[in-house]
Amino acid sequence: MILTDSLATFGRYCLFVRRVFALPDRFKIFLKRTVQEVSKLGLDSIPLVIIISLFIGAVIAIQMQLNISSPLIPAYSVGLATREIILLEFSNSILCLILAGKVGSNIASEIGTMRVTEQIDALEIMGVNSANFLVLPKIVAFVGFMPVLVVLCMGTSLLGGYLVAVVTDIITESRYLYGLQTMFIDWYVWYSLIKSLVFGFIIASVSSFFGYYVKGGALQVGKASTDAVVTSSVFILLFDVILTKLLLQ
Repeated sequence: MILTDSLATFGRYCLFVRRVFALPDRFKIFLKRTVQEVSKLGLDSIPLVIIISLFIGAVIAIQMQLNISSPLIPAYSVGLATREIILLEFSNSILCLILAGKVGSNIASEIGTMRVTEQIDALEIMGVNSANFLVLPKIVAFVGFMPVLVVLCMGTSLLGGYLVAVVTDIITESRYLYGLQTMFIDWYVWYSLIKSLVFGFIIASVSSFFGYYVKGGALQVGKASTDAVVTSSVFILLFDVILTKLLLQ
């Protein structure tokens, strides 16, 4: 029963995505809405990304120093390990799990409210492809802005670790900076960006799907928002494993 319901839901999701990726009727309106969504979904997420990244980078640096306190391990390993953790996992997977809660719930509740207040039905009556009109600008805007958030997260996290070296005496600034530059692999940056594009699409499309098919009232909108965040998080973790295997093998 659960498997059947899951397959049915996945089929509805695929049909929904097919409707979303149709050619917009008016590109001028589509571009205008996309710019608005960039501001709402992308720019408004910057303060959250900066705050979280700054503290997480500092915590990672502290924990690395506490766990790499052996005379057999070079002191610069703290900066190296901090950089690898941030590039490989935090700046894409963990960041997107956090954004799934903020951006995903926002998208699901907005579209769900439009559904229960019959605004989507009004668009359909006017002959507008409501899925394309409402959802495509959100997906394009969020996926397009994700690399900016990821790069910002990388820089701020590494800065957080550097501030630990400046403020405390657990590691010197020169050793931390030397560790950041040691054995740098530029593919890790591209790997992080590729993962973030996939995760951004998952967040935007899954959240829109749950909001679009809400039935009922305000209570169901809240439930759809919760389901969107949970489902997006599960798929992010699933594709994290798959992409890591494909891109780093």
